[in-house]
Amino acid sequence: MGNHFEKGQHALLNEGEENEMEIFGYQTHRCRKTLCLAGSILSFGVLPLVFYWRPAWHVWANCVPCSLQEADVVLLRTTDEFQTYSWKKVMWIYLSAVNSAFGLTPDHPLITDEEYIINRAIRKPDLKVRCIKVQKIRYVWNNLEGQFQKIGSLEDQLSSAKIHLKFGSGLTREEQEIRRLICGPNTIDVEITPIWKLLIKEVLNPFYIFQLFSVCLWFSEDYKEYAFAIILMSVISIALTVYDLREQSVKLHHLVESHNNITVSVCERKAGVQELESRFLVPGDLLILTGNKVQMPCDAILIDGSCVVDEGMLTGESIPVTKTPLPKMNGSVPWKTQSEADYKRHVLFCGTEVIQTKGACSGTARAVVLQTGINTAKGDLVRSILYPKPMNFKLYRDAIRFLLCLVGTATIGMIYTLCVYVLSGESPEEVVRKALDVITIAVPPALPAALTTGIIYAQRRLKKRGIFCISPQRINVCGQLNLVCFDKTGTLTRDGLDLWGVVPCNKNGFQEVHSFVHGRALPWGPLCAAMASCHSLILLDETIQGDPLDLKMFEATTWEMAISGDDFHIKGVPADAMVVKPCKTASQVPVEGIAILHQFPFSSALQRMTVIVQEMGGDRLAFMKGAPEKVVSFCQPETVPTSFISELQIYTTQGFRVIALAYKKLEMDHHTTALMRDKIESDLIFLGLLILENRLKEETKLVLEELISARIRTVMITGDNLQTAITVARKSGMVSEGQKIILIETNEPTGSSSASISWKLVEEKKHIAYGNQDNYINIREEVSNSKEESYHFALSGKSFQVISQHFSSLLPKILMNGTIFARMSPGQKSSLVEEFQKLDYFVGMCGDGANDCGALKMAHVGISLSEQEASVASPFTSKTPNIECVPHLIKEGRAALVTSFCMFKYMALYSMIQYVGVLLLYWETNSLSNYQFLFQDLAITTLIGITMNLNGVYPKLVPFRPAGRLISPPLLLSVIFNILLSLAMHIVGFILVQRQPWYSMEMHSDCTVQNENISKLTPPLVPEKVGNNGAFTSFENTTIWFLGTMNCIIVAFIFSKGRPFRQPTYKNYIFVLVLVIQLAVCLFILFADIPDLYRRLDLLCTPLLWRVYIIIMLSCNFTVSLVVEEAIIENRALWMIIKRCFGYRSKSQYRIWQRTLANDPSWPPLHQTSYSDLPACGRGVSYSNPVFESNEEQL
Repeated sequence: MGNHFEKGQHALLNEGEENEMEIFGYQTHRCRKTLCLAGSILSFGVLPLVFYWRPAWHVWANCVPCSLQEADVVLLRTTDEFQTYSWKKVMWIYLSAVNSAFGLTPDHPLITDEEYIINRAIRKPDLKVRCIKVQKIRYVWNNLEGQFQKIGSLEDQLSSAKIHLKFGSGLTREEQEIRRLICGPNTIDVEITPIWKLLIKEVLNPFYIFQLFSVCLWFSEDYKEYAFAIILMSVISIALTVYDLREQSVKLHHLVESHNNITVSVCERKAGVQELESRFLVPGDLLILTGNKVQMPCDAILIDGSCVVDEGMLTGESIPVTKTPLPKMNGSVPWKTQSEADYKRHVLFCGTEVIQTKGACSGTARAVVLQTGINTAKGDLVRSILYPKPMNFKLYRDAIRFLLCLVGTATIGMIYTLCVYVLSGESPEEVVRKALDVITIAVPPALPAALTTGIIYAQRRLKKRGIFCISPQRINVCGQLNLVCFDKTGTLTRDGLDLWGVVPCNKNGFQEVHSFVHGRALPWGPLCAAMASCHSLILLDETIQGDPLDLKMFEATTWEMAISGDDFHIKGVPADAMVVKPCKTASQVPVEGIAILHQFPFSSALQRMTVIVQEMGGDRLAFMKGAPEKVVSFCQPETVPTSFISELQIYTTQGFRVIALAYKKLEMDHHTTALMRDKIESDLIFLGLLILENRLKEETKLVLEELISARIRTVMITGDNLQTAITVARKSGMVSEGQKIILIETNEPTGSSSASISWKLVEEKKHIAYGNQDNYINIREEVSNSKEESYHFALSGKSFQVISQHFSSLLPKILMNGTIFARMSPGQKSSLVEEFQKLDYFVGMCGDGANDCGALKMAHVGISLSEQEASVASPFTSKTPNIECVPHLIKEGRAALVTSFCMFKYMALYSMIQYVGVLLLYWETNSLSNYQFLFQDLAITTLIGITMNLNGVYPKLVPFRPAGRLISPPLLLSVIFNILLSLAMHIVGFILVQRQPWYSMEMHSDCTVQNENISKLTPPLVPEKVGNNGAFTSFENTTIWFLGTMNCIIVAFIFSKGRPFRQPTYKNYIFVLVLVIQLAVCLFILFADIPDLYRRLDLLCTPLLWRVYIIIMLSCNFTVSLVVEEAIIENRALWMIIKRCFGYRSKSQYRIWQRTLANDPSWPPLHQTSYSDLPACGRGVSYSNPVFESNEEQL
């Protein structure tokens, strides 16, 4: 199909999203459909099978192109590099049931209001809707815009005022029924796939179809034994796969079934509050939230009251999160972008647990249903598991090419066979059977099973180390990792934070550090009040729960927490407000307690939180807590000490986590909820710094050293302070001593000036403070621009955003040495991983699941250290919560990759050895007998295939990776050379045996055992056949069989690679034992004169000298092959010299950039500031991430 389409035939579905697809319109053609049906019958089901493998062919054969508006079938093609096709039927939804129940007519106001997609989708006057269902998401045809659009959620362009006005009092019954029909039920349908379905899907794999063909052919030739062996192996392989898939299906079903059956309270516009099953919910319904510990059955926008929610299912962190109502703001700005704060703080996500609800003036918390079913946050998580991102790994592409080469070789063999057997006057049936035999010899049917065993062994070894894998094929990808990104908090550093102290501040500047080490209480004052009240802690079952940082801060005050009862009467304070009180032992506290009236919860995008409190018998205050550089930007400049930056650096450079506190007095007559956030968060008084200690995990430094010594890049992506991140990078060894750190700072464009980027060198200096020497970071003013000194870039999320948008041509250069990325939002983490992938890095991401879910999914290999539900989106999960799993996984990946190559090489050689031997025998219209085939296939190859993969991993990570491609020069040379060597040996044996003086059928006196016992020695005119496959006993057959059988053992030993990626071969005791036994049996058969054994294997007895010749030929083959393999193929230094001689250079993007930057004397630019409108910077393609817009201000 070309790229020329009829008008309206082609469009984009989910444009700009991760699951973007092209959609093409087609109409079923009766004549074509009839022809395809006839073809299916005449081809005995082969045509439907081809259509199953190639969905696009099915559509092109049965349908004709048309516009999407007229289409009854749509063809879908993903827009990624894989361009995967699928097709869907266009379905109709009829509103006749609603019409008869409520008397709806085409001109009814509910139908004619075209502000909403639902109404635009209804075709008038017949009241029906066209739709398709793709990856469980329903899309309806928008008649107004002429395109398919996602349904099942409120429109993004709705303003907050519109949401309050339209949905604030609920939907009418008619609206609910229409939406229910069009949007479908509010369920995440993950049915437990029936075993028969899984079985059929697995059996229809092309490999198993080929095996079925091979088995049928072997049964026709009476080669039953190996046919049964292949059937047994296939059945075991299919059973294991089906069992795994079924288990995953059951787990996923249980993950979602609880959310599908919940009873909820819904407010209808006329009927009032109704109890309803959650599956009947529709977007726009008004939920009434009552009670505690309620599972959310959908995504909803909170419009009234407040909620405390456990979002562990989404984030991996079971920390209560406070949700605030969506403020009703005038204007038509979409509700998601109406304020700088993250809109998610107003959204209750499906699958999360509502721990507490608090009503506002109306008495109950209310929320408008935002999204239902598979469109929800939980639905998105389930879809990411059901439809994972395809993996682009060259090994699998090369495997297909490798098989096509074997098929090509088989085709040549078929032509040769046809020529030989037709000229010999054989029957057509025999000619066809022999030609087909060549395919099953050249393409080994046992290849999939042999490759699967290596992955199974690796998976089992990982399981023993507490690393669980839901995507086994990714184990091979682990072997190619050359860059690993780490989250900081909870991954490199410990989870818990210890409160080290506070640094109070007054008019004279910073005071002495107040330490909590000896249980010293902080004296009463605004700072103490801020620590006691500026948090999002909740009281649940008499225990205080919340963020660990908040918990440590509150515990340090020794205050207590309570909920105000009905007897609590203070002006402006609701009855159920959270109250903090000084403990009974506390002295000199002039207030009885502090009531928390309103919260603006912490947001990682805003990097701050604010609370409004009321002192009992005192003032109304506002407290802010957050990132120091952010909090200071809201303070009165005169209240911030001049030594703020240097004081901050003292602590951040020692790896402390620093939080700033500030406050202001509010007027008592304002209603709390009427106060706008921007009015409260202005002209604050700076209070001081809270210092928390976040220690490195013991394993961190050793693991990072191991990775760096193996030349695997390590990168830190954190939401924490930049200075803290730099210190942790130095302490952990990510940035080693002597390496420089260059700080990249940017400014966003303003009305008068364009965006700017500056580069400053960070220098490690000694600073004496508090009686001991502490490192801190300052900007070095004078520096020699030495290219020989390695350097690392450090930048914040805000800088990353500005560079992506305004300096996109600099982004690859910065990423080449970018090591520290701080203040990164979850969206930016995903974007950064994607940018590294664009540079052709194989990227691993290791995080604790908290804000890393997107990055874990985006990376080639995602490793979650959390066992929360969020981690199910990650291919690997480690039960041990430290980064030791990373090198283990890379070692296993490298070993599995090498094992895959060994198996490919061995299977190629085994099939080619058999192929060469059989084609030589075909020259005399002879072949190997069934028992000879059986010995080679079952006793030799099958046992080798099972045991060759048992080598464990090599304990040391070497500073280079195994080849990532089958079509690499060393590997190709190895295979081709060994094929030619085997071919030469077989030809020499075939010709030499015919030239022996005893070859004449009359002469057998040299043989110890008389061959008369095996077959009559007088030369028969027609040789005596020993089986259905046309084989007969001959000296050529005997020679070829011995050479081929023992050659299979030789190549198995030579191709079984040990160091540097796997344990040495001699440590694979079972494999060595199998090889020794196989060789001993072959030698026993060769030299033992046992007539019954020779008769069973259809061999002829030869003189002793000829047997010695066979051993000499095999020894020469072994010696030459081993020397070439070790001295040339495995000689890495030699290949490096050859590469240099031929001027070969890696085409990977990061290698090209490395060479470019190495020859650029102006890079890196130090103590310079560039502007985006300068031509030197360029404006390439923007890689901006719209998910997150940072507003961090430059200090």
